Amino acid sequence: MSFDLTDDQKHLHDRVRGFIQEKIIPLEEPGLPRQIDDAFRQELIALAKDAGLLSPHVPKAFGGMGLNHVDMSIAFMAAGYSLLGPVAMNCAAPDEGNMNLLYKVATDEQKERWLRPLAAGDARSCFAMTEPAPGAGSDPSLMQTTYRKDGNEFVISGRKWLITGAHGAGFAIIMARPESGEEGAATMFFADMDTAGIEIVRDVATVDRTFTGGHAEVEFKDVRVPESAILGEEGQGFRYAQVRLAPARLTHCMRWWGAAKRCHDIATDYARTRMAFGKSLMEHEGVGFLTADNEIDLHLSQLSIWHTAWTLDQGKRAGRESSLAKVACSEALDRVADRSQQILGGMGVSHDTVVAQIATEMRGFRIYDGPSEVHRWSLARRLARG
Repeated sequence: MSFDLTDDQKHLHDRVRGFIQEKIIPLEEPGLPRQIDDAFRQELIALAKDAGLLSPHVPKAFGGMGLNHVDMSIAFMAAGYSLLGPVAMNCAAPDEGNMNLLYKVATDEQKERWLRPLAAGDARSCFAMTEPAPGAGSDPSLMQTTYRKDGNEFVISGRKWLITGAHGAGFAIIMARPESGEEGAATMFFADMDTAGIEIVRDVATVDRTFTGGHAEVEFKDVRVPESAILGEEGQGFRYAQVRLAPARLTHCMRWWGAAKRCHDIATDYARTRMAFGKSLMEHEGVGFLTADNEIDLHLSQLSIWHTAWTLDQGKRAGRESSLAKVACSEALDRVADRSQQILGGMGVSHDTVVAQIATEMRGFRIYDGPSEVHRWSLARRLARG
């Protein structure tokens, strides 16, 4: 593969970067910002629509920009320079991953009902898979949520937690296993969030503030959905989860790369101008080495992202590549944010800059869509098989 950007890719980067700098960063609140609500989200979405930068990952037939994975990486990394950027461009989790899944798996009728309004930014969704202990977390085989057939309907019962965006979502994609106990089987179902039996039990307080709708614990009490609510084929839910997760791991890397670059730029500018002991911080070897290490981690993370994106564009599943990228990028970009805080000193733990917020929110990157330990375990299993 070539790492040289074409003129079109350079133009795409400049368009997104200019949009983020001119339209989005001025909307960032000083200090610790408020949780993004749907009214603010719609304000951000309108700006991206006007700029022609809405839903870069969605095919043009459904109102998106129709970018391939490599071009997506350029747009997503530039969007991530502000934590508000992916929200504005409608490429934030979990909607971005859900849109990708729907386009690949849903029927034409389901795409019109569920995908099109998502791609337009007119609706939000949530993905209900994770459960409180002893239910499914990193090990999906522990899933406790079940479904059974009743006439021409399915009845779903269970509890999910840390369901991102549940508050205000138009619909959920619910993962459940058959009540009959068929081993290794699960099914995905669509359900409007106002369906009888769906109850948001509580909000789960977390360190992040940029996921619209926050995170919730959700109860499903004999929720009835029609046969047409099945996403894909019955019993294939775990396979579809991998269809969703491999690209979703990578898009997390893209967005957080942009955020880490923002931290590095702020810290580097500070180090050039802040004086201590007769010279700028940058001239002190200890600080200079911190910025150099940031450059190394950013560069290698970018190459890992691009290679995985290129692999996906070749029509491959890229499960191994996305696991490698998820571990490498989540840990490297976390180091970039941490070093940036150290360079900034007291300012790095204040909210006078966005660095403290990014560093705090980035911590979850090493956990969601598979913690680093699970990906390492998966990679090791591949090696054991030869």
